Amino acid sequence: MKYLSLAIIVLAIVSSCGNRESKVPIQFSDQEVPEIGLTEKQLHNKILGMLVGSAIGDAMGAPTEMWSREDIKLEYGFVESLDSMVREVSPEGIWIANLPAGGTTDDTRWKVLTSDYLLTQKQDELNTKDFAKQILRTYESYTKEFKEIKGIDPEPFEAVTLKMGWLQEWAKVSQPFIEDNLVAYADSLGKFYGGEMVCAGLLYSPTLGSFFPGNPEKAYAEAYKLSIYDIGYAKDISALAAAMTSAGMKPGATKEDLLASLRIDPANYFESRLVGRTAHNILKNALMISAEAAKLDTLGNQLIADSKALQFAFAELDQRLQDMPFHAGEVWLQTLTAMIYSDFDFMGTMMFLVNYGRDNDTTAAIAGGILGAYYGFDKLPQLEREKILSVNKELLGIDLEQTANELTAHMVGK
Repeated sequence: MKYLSLAIIVLAIVSSCGNRESKVPIQFSDQEVPEIGLTEKQLHNKILGMLVGSAIGDAMGAPTEMWSREDIKLEYGFVESLDSMVREVSPEGIWIANLPAGGTTDDTRWKVLTSDYLLTQKQDELNTKDFAKQILRTYESYTKEFKEIKGIDPEPFEAVTLKMGWLQEWAKVSQPFIEDNLVAYADSLGKFYGGEMVCAGLLYSPTLGSFFPGNPEKAYAEAYKLSIYDIGYAKDISALAAAMTSAGMKPGATKEDLLASLRIDPANYFESRLVGRTAHNILKNALMISAEAAKLDTLGNQLIADSKALQFAFAELDQRLQDMPFHAGEVWLQTLTAMIYSDFDFMGTMMFLVNYGRDNDTTAAIAGGILGAYYGFDKLPQLEREKILSVNKELLGIDLEQTANELTAHMVGK
């Protein structure tokens, strides 16, 4: 009976994660895509890199999500790779308990949901209401699924309740936004996850950025429009994450291009009276922490557990914590610091963030998406990328290769 119940839960979860019908693989050519400067194959490689890179970060952080550094060190030592997830289920976390290494959480589900939305959009301009409708439709499909459950076996109800819990806060904001009910929208947004400045847009911004490769200003503008679940300077941060992803997809992009994208200001935040641009102050803090840490270790040992440089960087981040670990400002500071400290090395960035703790699956997923788009799928670590693809497809019904195929084909007109 135990194994039958588990099978029911897995089936319920998989059926909600797209589980698209298998299709004939799309063939991409070496022909350059107009106005992008990448060939079809190169574009596909970067989009798949964004999806899988984000999922690697998600999967590396998920076993210890929200843990303290002390607890991570005690149980896992210094994390350097994927590990199994012996943990409980939650709406924002894993939906199947005790997943093997490579399993993912809502950070990956958001990339897929956003990709599905982008398949309905044109590249000249995104429709914000369509995004809200995509979220609301997904939530409503879960409520319908709940109502159609037969019998009294609790497992199917528990499985669907997880899915509903994932999007219920988002649905409350989406409905009045779609209806142009500004009073109700403002009220629901003010109560979104208790009114905290959560990192909502950062969950999907790298996907939006990949839709506008090599055009960070456009990526910023469109992501800013879709930051309807953010408040305050979290909107600026979400848009910058999209811009950074886009900048990394420019032909011949460099690390300097990634940093330069963080100084664009289409929304004119630098003109904010008295306060200035908080997101830029976060960047300056990340640069300062990384520069000072580098002075403590000149032997290339910055990413070992007892490195003085790493402990200094962690201590500096500790001094800038917010009340909530998923606060957009805190998440963005940790993400930027990790990338700069590690000189934008992919696995180095992942190790920094996962071992730091706090909301480490989200920070690693954001950085993984940005760097995955920058390096491309073929430059990601082979063991991790293969494990991610197989576990997500076979156990979670998330086919990241097919998502990348469909999004690339949509962008190149196939």
